[in-house]
Amino acid sequence: MIIRNIDEASQSERKVKTDGWDSVRMLLKDDGMGFSFHITTMYAGKTLQMHYKNHYESVYVLSGEGTIEDLGTGEIHELRPGVLYVLNKHDRHIVRPRTDIVTACVFNPPVTGKEVHDETGAYPSEAEMAQASA
Repeated sequence: MIIRNIDEASQSERKVKTDGWDSVRMLLKDDGMGFSFHITTMYAGKTLQMHYKNHYESVYVLSGEGTIEDLGTGEIHELRPGVLYVLNKHDRHIVRPRTDIVTACVFNPPVTGKEVHDETGAYPSEAEMAQASA
């Protein structure tokens, strides 16, 4: 059984912070579950363009409001508490938070905790990370 406390995780290397968001990685690849689980806050007024070409992600909005734009279709959807969006086709997208948006996120394959977005808005694949550290 794995037990983690978000307050403790927030004070450790499990919290990753950027200019547009922060993410507390509650469950990572090393935990052996086959997915990772994060509590992520996207900051109000930011424009966050992302493209998880190496991962699938599901995102459940806990609090806050904004929009997500599917760059493949041009569709814009409202984000608010209770909404789930799933990037099941490695969808290129832009999130525009009107207020801080707090989410619960699941990634498959799981992230290691060391990933940062590249110039395309993606996290590198495991092979790319291994090659970069070699």
